[in-house]
Amino acid sequence: MFRWGILSTAKIAREQLLPAMADAENGVVSAIASRDLGKARALADRFGAPHAFGSYEEMLASDVIDGVYIPLPTSQHVEWTLKAAEAGKHVLCEKPIALNAKDIDQLIEVRDPQKVLICEAFMVFYHPQWAKVRDLVAEGAIGRLRHVQGAFAYFNVDPANMRNQLSLGGGALPDIGVYPTVATRFVTGKEPVRIQATVERDEKFGTDIYSSTKADFGDFDLTFYCSTQMALRQFMVFHGEKGFIEVHAPFNAGDYDHHRIELHNQTHTQASVFRFPGTRQYRLEVEAFARAALGGKDAVFTLENSVLNQKVIDAIYRAGDSGGWEKV
Repeated sequence: MFRWGILSTAKIAREQLLPAMADAENGVVSAIASRDLGKARALADRFGAPHAFGSYEEMLASDVIDGVYIPLPTSQHVEWTLKAAEAGKHVLCEKPIALNAKDIDQLIEVRDPQKVLICEAFMVFYHPQWAKVRDLVAEGAIGRLRHVQGAFAYFNVDPANMRNQLSLGGGALPDIGVYPTVATRFVTGKEPVRIQATVERDEKFGTDIYSSTKADFGDFDLTFYCSTQMALRQFMVFHGEKGFIEVHAPFNAGDYDHHRIELHNQTHTQASVFRFPGTRQYRLEVEAFARAALGGKDAVFTLENSVLNQKVIDAIYRAGDSGGWEKV
């Protein structure tokens, strides 16, 4: 069994990852660390973890865990991923794992000599609905893919929220803009060559709150928008010459809509619906990670994949500043 340690008592850990780990067939929650020992102990008791630590360093130095999940603010991801890897612990780090692609290189450099697994926590990578979309496109179900369209938006103007704090790595692109890019890359197996974008920043927060992006993949385009100050919405559409595929809850299935995709024919007279009831993408993620960390052959989201995805986000920021096309 893989023994998990959690760095901090962050909301996503409490509400998503810890319940997934508690139910996983191949792992247990062994320890919770927080700078507040009382909070660590309370969360450890809630999930049946036998150990609680009042510092991250203390937990990393212990022998009661095999790996860690890191849900800290984005600006601290690289620092604590490095520290965990150097302590010989496997690392599942919340996305984005870094704020620019170059910072991921140092994680790759420490990963191999330490013989640890380091992955960015893209739960969508493990959801079977995305494997189905990939297979349908590959099989020619929509003919030649011409255009991918997407959106991810929510409304949050709380100044205390890390997503609205530039110093903590806040912003719409790091938080949710990464999803349309990673999904498109996963489905098509291709990388964009250039980017055009508009990026709007909040005058008070300084974070990007809206962006509209066009990514040129050579033989098809991806256009998407993301925002932290718009009404809740998310969707992805893969449009080909013979039909199109709609993904109704592409990133937070179960919250925004049901787990379903629809394949429409060319004349919009016939549709096939694929449903994935009961799928728990966070559980699938932690189970796949644990198996891979213990020597299994499960496909996981590699750091090399993280570099490629972050290069797209970096290019979007550059394009927003320059007003023209930017190479990825």
